Amino acid sequence: MKRLRAKIFSVYSSGEGSYPVTIDVLPLPQSIMGTDEQPDLPEGEGLKDSGDIQTINCHYSYSTPQDDGEAHSTYFDEKVPIPEHSSEVFSFRKLWAFTGPGFLMSIAYLDPGNIESDLQSGSKAGFKLLWVLLCATIVGLLLQRLAARLGIVTGMHLAEVCNRHYPTVPRIILWLMVELAIIGSDMQEVIGCAIAFNLLSLNRIPLWGGVLITISDTFLFLFLDKYGLRKLEAFFGFLITVMAITFGYEYVMVSPDQGQLLKGMFVPYCQGCGPVQLEQAVGIVGAVIMPHNIYLHSALVKSREVDRADAKKVKEANKYFFIESTIALFISFLINVFVVAVFAAGFYGHTNSQVHAVCNQSGSPNTDLFPQDNNTLQVDIYKGGVMLGCFFGPAALYIWAVGILAAGQSSTMTGTYSGQFVMEGFLNLRWSRFARVLLTRSVAIIPTLLVAVFQDVQHLTGMNDFLNVLQSMQLPFALIPILTFTSLSSLMNDFANGLVCKIAGGVAILVVCGINMYFVVVYVTSLHSVWLYLLAGLLSLAYLSFVAYLVWQCLIALGVPCLDVRGRVRTGHSMFVEDQQDTDS
Repeated sequence: MKRLRAKIFSVYSSGEGSYPVTIDVLPLPQSIMGTDEQPDLPEGEGLKDSGDIQTINCHYSYSTPQDDGEAHSTYFDEKVPIPEHSSEVFSFRKLWAFTGPGFLMSIAYLDPGNIESDLQSGSKAGFKLLWVLLCATIVGLLLQRLAARLGIVTGMHLAEVCNRHYPTVPRIILWLMVELAIIGSDMQEVIGCAIAFNLLSLNRIPLWGGVLITISDTFLFLFLDKYGLRKLEAFFGFLITVMAITFGYEYVMVSPDQGQLLKGMFVPYCQGCGPVQLEQAVGIVGAVIMPHNIYLHSALVKSREVDRADAKKVKEANKYFFIESTIALFISFLINVFVVAVFAAGFYGHTNSQVHAVCNQSGSPNTDLFPQDNNTLQVDIYKGGVMLGCFFGPAALYIWAVGILAAGQSSTMTGTYSGQFVMEGFLNLRWSRFARVLLTRSVAIIPTLLVAVFQDVQHLTGMNDFLNVLQSMQLPFALIPILTFTSLSSLMNDFANGLVCKIAGGVAILVVCGINMYFVVVYVTSLHSVWLYLLAGLLSLAYLSFVAYLVWQCLIALGVPCLDVRGRVRTGHSMFVEDQQDTDS
């Protein structure tokens, strides 16, 4: 028997605020189902055709919105309860209950791509770009706050909301773009793990062997996931602790100038900087703010039991998740500062010949990585570990490799979470955990393995530049939707963005996307190929057209209703309706 189910996000006004209401339209009687006659409905009730979206007018009573059992659940089969009976303004017990999602989210700020951006920033600009890292982290925190708020208030993550709002073609394009970002991030993690294994084994494990070993991440992830949510979160906390200890050890050993560090962090100025430093500043922003991380964080917050019928509980959850995210990103910022400071103090201004001489004296087997010329040193994750070993002893190299391995292992698992949430949200596909991890890992490993087998480490680490460009291009496909939906009062109710938040969010997104587009242009123009320029131009036209569509939707949500010529986006007390037919067995 068929039934029509209409999920309606409307507004129920009461003395205590507005809440979303879900209405099920039950099957019509068999006498009506079998004829062409129209049922007699009271005036003002029934279905109305409004073009792209159907709305329904009916009388209904308020009911507490609950998870209907059909919501997508990926790995979180359990939910963490929140302590009750606490009248305190702040409770450490409640903060502990909410602690977890923010730290998983913060791992994306510590992946191998970020570490490489940090060490390049230190070696090329010294301490002068630390303020850029600080600003990028603050902007990232504000965007992550929007993502968490969407998941807390609606009970849906960003991919699910996109699935319910955007038409089919834009929704599929959006999914493909986010998948590209996830695959690009996964490739960086594979590269980082392969390099870590190579360094730890003193080149005994070749790079292609390290790439193959990362396949074990699939089984590691499936193994850990069976032990419960809190234990899994604790394991991620352990990996972050490993990164803090290893990179902190390097920081203490190098002993950078604290005065120069503080000046570089809080004085927004870059004396004597040129195009190289400007490009590196752009790269910092692109490496810190990750598109798939917005989707991830909006889903992770659903792992806590929050009574969404109670506005006070929702407000409390927003507060504690924001505090937890602030702490997590502060720790990730410190770890990033450790890496920047180590390479700023130890290697800023060095030439290849200087490093070659030191490595030769230390007996390093990788001296040939540094040619005997006076060109400025070019550093990557692999060379960075070798240099630390040459200047500060073998222990520094091993500790660096352990930190990179922890970064790669942790970020690859959160990338798998992101992929699962995005696939389920956009496509309503429920794959097994093994199949999903195997798919993304295979897509990431195959091209990386080919480069590792047929090229050298320079080409392998050089892939990070291309992957950073790829992820920079995907940023609008996360930032624009999150601002759009958190600004809709029909979806967010009393928790929709206010005017200040809309303006600040719009400006931040515009600046971030503009900076990253500059990074893309710089990278493309460095290719020096007419055919690549032509291909980039065609792709840019299609790309900008789709971004313009998303901006159009966003502007309507931000309060420009004159652009809503077809009634696709409805604000205020209007409704979003999703009709679907379910087959009852």
